[in-house]
Amino acid sequence: MATTNPQPVAVLYPEIEAYNTGFLRVSDVHQLYYEESGNPKGNPVVYLHGGPGGGVSPNDRRYFDPEHYRIILLDQRGAGKSTPAASLEDNTTQHLVDDVETLRKHLNIDRWVVFGGSWGSTLALAYAQQFPDRVKAMILRGIFTVRRSELEWLYEKGGAEHIYPDAWDNYVAPIPENERNDLIGAYYRRLTGTKEAEKLACAKAWSAWEMSTSRLVLDPEVVKKVEEDIWALQFARIECHYFVNNGFMPDNHLLDNVHKIQHIPCTIVQGRYDVVCPAKTSWELHKAWPEAEYKIVQLSGHSARDLQPELVAAADKYRFAK
Repeated sequence: MATTNPQPVAVLYPEIEAYNTGFLRVSDVHQLYYEESGNPKGNPVVYLHGGPGGGVSPNDRRYFDPEHYRIILLDQRGAGKSTPAASLEDNTTQHLVDDVETLRKHLNIDRWVVFGGSWGSTLALAYAQQFPDRVKAMILRGIFTVRRSELEWLYEKGGAEHIYPDAWDNYVAPIPENERNDLIGAYYRRLTGTKEAEKLACAKAWSAWEMSTSRLVLDPEVVKKVEEDIWALQFARIECHYFVNNGFMPDNHLLDNVHKIQHIPCTIVQGRYDVVCPAKTSWELHKAWPEAEYKIVQLSGHSARDLQPELVAAADKYRFAK
């Protein structure tokens, strides 16, 4: 295990434009936005975003050396530019795993590097465990396995509220006191209900809670994201849909199946003070997968912005993975 201190910022690669964008029809309901940037003949890497429901952004291209990587970004079902926005229909972990594999085939890629943070680490692990022969290497950040204990820590009483009591009060405000013994369920009823004003208010409160806890030092610009109505609905509805269903997996599924991927080179990057996905889960993954490189970054929270140097270094390490 390596323990590091945060390095100076400005370590990302320069901004680049996508050279190819498209929409992939994966069902009668869903079309997924994808894009490619970097070197068309480079080592392919797929970036799996968080949430679920968070979507990708142009900055996500910048973790990867554009001279050596063929960089593939994907908006998962209902997220980002994918349509229909915020849709929960036919939207489960298995659907998303299948979509990643469908995209690989669509782009005529044999094997690729898989990069995922937060929920993206969940999806990366689920995908690799099902399609290990298609994965050259993995870069995982802020490990999340959707176990009930992880969900209760962040979204129910008795966990992260002890660290962020001010933001917690705003999170629970839309829910009557007599329903606060099951906040995920209470939010789900409202986020899938028919009262549009209540749905949007709950989407913003849910999203603001997570944005408020995601960095070691509060970033007002990150919290402002919740003022975008469509994004807040995508993020909150899809997250809550997955969480009320425990990620559509048995509780310890991803840790129980690490043996399927132990041969794959992997770097795990974890912020010491990650409140959204506390270090305990990454530590348990490390113990189950000692072959993987494990880095704890001091003075860092959950957000990839707190971990940029380590993530870029990990991506550089696998530029030539075969």
